[in-house]
Amino acid sequence: MPVDADVERAFREHYGRAVATLTRLLGDIGLAEEAVQDAFAVALDTWPRDGIPPSPAGWIVTTARNRAIDRLRRESSRNDRHAQAALLYAQDQPLEVGAVRDDRLRLVFTCCHPALAPTAQVALTLRLIAGLTTPEIAHAFLVPEATMAQRIVRAKGKIRDARIPYRVPQDADLPDRLRPVLAVVYLVFNEGYLASGSTSVDRPDLADEAIRLGRLLVELMPDEPEAAGLLALMLLTQSRRPARIAPDGSLVRLPDQDRMLWDRALIDEGQAIVRACLRRNQPGPYQVQAAIAAVHSDAHSAADTDWVQVLALYDHLQAIAPTPVVALNRAIALAEVDGPEPALHVVNGLGLDDYHLLHAVRGDLLHRLGHDEESRAAYDAAISLTSNPAERDLLIRRRP
Repeated sequence: MPVDADVERAFREHYGRAVATLTRLLGDIGLAEEAVQDAFAVALDTWPRDGIPPSPAGWIVTTARNRAIDRLRRESSRNDRHAQAALLYAQDQPLEVGAVRDDRLRLVFTCCHPALAPTAQVALTLRLIAGLTTPEIAHAFLVPEATMAQRIVRAKGKIRDARIPYRVPQDADLPDRLRPVLAVVYLVFNEGYLASGSTSVDRPDLADEAIRLGRLLVELMPDEPEAAGLLALMLLTQSRRPARIAPDGSLVRLPDQDRMLWDRALIDEGQAIVRACLRRNQPGPYQVQAAIAAVHSDAHSAADTDWVQVLALYDHLQAIAPTPVVALNRAIALAEVDGPEPALHVVNGLGLDDYHLLHAVRGDLLHRLGHDEESRAAYDAAISLTSNPAERDLLIRRRP
């Protein structure tokens, strides 16, 4: 494998950890990110000559720390003696290569400060924790790349200028941060489950990291049922991973998956959390989505799926979280219960013209109704909007 591919893989796997560690030492997100980016630039120069270090993560953190010290000494505008002292002191301390989850959780809470706009909170966290590029984040938000770049720059500037602290807030402040924190953790998971703009189908490192953050959030806020609901949703979704990618690397649709390959331990854990949430009787969007995933995990085959229950749960979800994406997913369940025609009527009124899955669902419904010419046009629209190669190939295969 070429060394530049190893550097890219290290960036994908360790960027968030390195930024979080440097942010703890520096107290400056912008400077931390610049130092980490410098470290990866150095890796591109030195790894081909010296070889891949035994611990790429530790090498990146150490190099980034040294680059930050050099930058602080060189630029008088950033001549922060306290930051220099922290970095120099840290040189004598063991690196937190294996146990930096709290660092990243603190960074998530910093990015999700209520002083920032909700979209900026999510975008900045995806940039710093997941290491997503600006185009990938823009794709997730369905906005132009330039717009997303401006949001990220403004968010980092506001954190710096307002001196927003890098820490987990006090207990009394946690509920106010919960919603955006859960949103960014779930988006990190989704990027790990199906990578946008990537040559690979998924990014298991991100999915695993999101689940780890979800566990930490449940430990931190055991009385918040939505934190538990999100964890259950991620576990139940992740349980399908062994069956959703074929040996040739292609995606396998949920109805076509070999359910014997599903991870039973993750299913059992996720279902136990769902049952605990039901006993609390404080339903929220993540809990309802987890309950839907639990219904799917109960079915031994696609034909055994209790679509009536799934549709009822989507009705409930739409009542508490009425979004076009929820309505689109509900339409899929509606098609299984009442047929494709009423579902198509719903889909046609959603207006998600830039969302590839809407066109994919519409194409499937039109095909089931025998309108293959319109179905092909819908699939063509979906294919043109899809950035993941494996997902694009799946849509091409399904196009009538």
